[in-house]
Amino acid sequence: MPSSKLASLGEAVELVEDGASITISGITFSRNPMAFIAALVKAGRRDLYFIDREPGLGLDVLAAAGALRGVRAAMATFELYGLMPTLRRLVEEGRVEFLEDTCGAVIAGLRAAAYGLGFMPVRGVLGSQLVELHERAGTWRVIRDPFTGEEVVAVKAIEPDVAVVHAHYCDEYGNCVIEGPRYEDELKIRAARRVIITAEQIVESDALRRLPHTLSSTSVHVDAVVHAPGGAWPTAMYGLYPADYDAIREYRDYAREGRAREWIEGRLLSRWGW
Repeated sequence: MPSSKLASLGEAVELVEDGASITISGITFSRNPMAFIAALVKAGRRDLYFIDREPGLGLDVLAAAGALRGVRAAMATFELYGLMPTLRRLVEEGRVEFLEDTCGAVIAGLRAAAYGLGFMPVRGVLGSQLVELHERAGTWRVIRDPFTGEEVVAVKAIEPDVAVVHAHYCDEYGNCVIEGPRYEDELKIRAARRVIITAEQIVESDALRRLPHTLSSTSVHVDAVVHAPGGAWPTAMYGLYPADYDAIREYRDYAREGRAREWIEGRLLSRWGW
């Protein structure tokens, strides 16, 4: 039997070192692991490199907390509210590096790492200036398909140091179930060197077998399990609670005025007793 991996937020955050590369679950306003983001901010983590396809609120909060040195993403928006206010300002000021990517390439890189491969080929990006950017960064390379001779882009495996995933159910060993859209989270779980699951409910292993959904992670993949009910707030948790758009708009307004840290301390950290 595997050992219990239950941990507090404070204990789990010790698995994320300054300078680590990190990816998180969900997309823009859905299933961000906001309780863990709050723990990272409280712990004062710095120089993190953030990698994701379509990140959202959690990324801008980390930017506002001064936790980031760089970001690699296909898009970084607040959907109908425009671009991320804090991240955009920091990138324009040259304080955070931003490497623009494509959705397909990020997924390919995560898939390569999840499958234990060094790279994954993609089509449809040749002719873009992104090719030159990524060749300089060492993340893409133009190669020839050995069967057709066609030029394609090889995306280097994306293997984050840490993936933090908020799930609906998890047992104490790290077997978790995500209901509703899973996005790239199952690839992230298998691609990352370390995995932290925060969960709405901690359940017995037998209870997972009675659910109609397959496991998103197993104990083999996971390093820590944290009980965090409401842990995606103010982003949505499928089937449990919607996105709190009043709180999100409030954060946006604070961030546009350069006061995002006030919102983080008054609304997010305080929610978790800090």
